[in-house]
Amino acid sequence: MTRRPKTSLVASPVLVGAVTVLVVVIAVALAYNANNGLPFAPSLELRVQAENGAALTKGSEVREGGVRIGFVRRLRTTRLENGRAAAELDVRLDGNAAGDLPVDTTFVIRPRSPLGLKYLEMVRGSSGRYARDGHVFPPSQTGIPVQIDEAAEIYDGRTRTAIQDNLHGFGNALSGRGMAVNRALENLPRLFREVAPVARNLSDERTRIGRFFRELGDAARVIAPIADVQADLFTRTALTFEAISADPEALKETISRSHPTFQAGIESFPVQRPFLTDSAALAREMQPVARDLRPTLPVINDALETGIPVTRRSVHFYGDLEPTFESLRELMRDPATGIALRALTANVTALQPTIRFLGPYQTVCNYWNYFWTYLAEHVSQRGPYGFAQRAAIKSTGQQNNNPSSMGSAEPGNGEGYNPASAPRGDPVHFHGQSYQPAITETGEADCETGQRGYVRRLARFSPQRFQIVSDPEIPGAQGPTYTGRPRVPRGQTFTRRPITGAQLER
Repeated sequence: MTRRPKTSLVASPVLVGAVTVLVVVIAVALAYNANNGLPFAPSLELRVQAENGAALTKGSEVREGGVRIGFVRRLRTTRLENGRAAAELDVRLDGNAAGDLPVDTTFVIRPRSPLGLKYLEMVRGSSGRYARDGHVFPPSQTGIPVQIDEAAEIYDGRTRTAIQDNLHGFGNALSGRGMAVNRALENLPRLFREVAPVARNLSDERTRIGRFFRELGDAARVIAPIADVQADLFTRTALTFEAISADPEALKETISRSHPTFQAGIESFPVQRPFLTDSAALAREMQPVARDLRPTLPVINDALETGIPVTRRSVHFYGDLEPTFESLRELMRDPATGIALRALTANVTALQPTIRFLGPYQTVCNYWNYFWTYLAEHVSQRGPYGFAQRAAIKSTGQQNNNPSSMGSAEPGNGEGYNPASAPRGDPVHFHGQSYQPAITETGEADCETGQRGYVRRLARFSPQRFQIVSDPEIPGAQGPTYTGRPRVPRGQTFTRRPITGAQLER
């Protein structure tokens, strides 16, 4: 009996070569896609938003504590809720490294090398809520520190030239002064010992050294426009000091007398402290006024320039006013003046309701001017002795309670009218509206007088058989007259109807 020969994997060269090629292909594919994450490995997909990409690229590493825990899969531009554009990074974190990631975790874009490579550093938060796949970290949780290239941008051509000048100047300043530098270094410990209490005093919050420098900056800004004047001041000051140094004895005497002066000041300062405290409080209260006053200084300066000549001329004017003020003083000393003022106040108080009702007749409807305009035409009839009043005799029809008859018991209502006695007339009905308004309740124009036709009936308190008009108000707003206003002028008080006397129900 013959046995079949045993086959082995290594016995077939073709099979061995195929397996080797397959293993190499898989290894190359895994190496090529290593930056995109290994397949079948757990991961956490996040989106990180930043103000800008800061030179991050696809495949940039994500690190935590210096250890790579993920990479950037993709970068794109997105638009935030406020309308601003921002960079959005699709980040994949290794599942084992990410773990439970708090939602308050922050990210920082940091340089990886001086050549410009960047990576995304993750600083794990402490919140009890954890991010899930697709969680978006807003720009407020992504920091972008100053980059090396941004710091290098400050060294432009002018800055580099200035640094060279500084180095050249400091070099010349220290050249040949070795002994002086040594003496300075020898005295520095004593200087620092004396500077320590001064520094403690300046660093105290009560000193307000920060406010001092802010105010110093404001003072420099205010003085800047008069720099030329300040330069001239220092020039003249130099001349003054030169004159002082020319007489050493006088300077010595001044210095000797300064000590008693300073001593008197030391003794008087405690007494002045309450005044200085009140002055400081007043200055604090005046700060808002000073801030509001600063923008108006140009206008105030112009007003002062205009007012100075006027003030000089007003001296004579004040002299002319002296008799007037003396007369006023005598008037105020007269006991009858107080009585007259109180009576005038009572008079004005009593007239105010009437003026509030009558005022719109002129300010809105212009009735006062209309009256005088047509009055001139009314008395313009020329006669043998001048001008006479224009008038026409009007007759009325024969009816009961005729307006031309005396002793009427009822208002004219067209009753008993006889057409034969007045062939050109019509029955007469009473129209007697008193206190017709000039405005509405809201101040709009309602100039009814002279602008309405004759309505048939408007009498709420009369029997229905009377076709008369006696109510003062016609429904609706007539509007202004031809030269009137649409409403009461701003700031004026008004009332539609009289507010004095008995009032009817409305």
